[in-house]
Amino acid sequence: MKWKIYHALKADSYITTHVINEIKFYEYPPTDHMEGIYVVVDPLDVPCPGDYADNQPLTDDYLFQVEVWGKDGALVELIAKRIRKILLGMSFSPGSGDDQWDKETKIYRYVQRYEGVFYIDEE
Repeated sequence: MKWKIYHALKADSYITTHVINEIKFYEYPPTDHMEGIYVVVDPLDVPCPGDYADNQPLTDDYLFQVEVWGKDGALVELIAKRIRKILLGMSFSPGSGDDQWDKETKIYRYVQRYEGVFYIDEE
């Protein structure tokens, strides 16, 4: 599923125009010389079987955290909202999140968790 998210984000022209850094999994950007916008997709749990029929799992439940980092707070927020729109279109639901600014590094960080339940044959 993380690759579907990755490809959906890479297919969006607004994101590819404004996010020149590679979208990463698990790997966080360097804060000592940050340039541009960074997006990190972080699976917070392995897919967990959800619904069952005849003792077989029908769905997997997913939990992802998507972070947008950068020094331009307005652009960080716009990219995060665009990502939310894309993931809502993929049938994810937004969960908890956070909007942070680090005074020392002057970096904005917008964090949003997303949950989704998908039929196993749709994966």
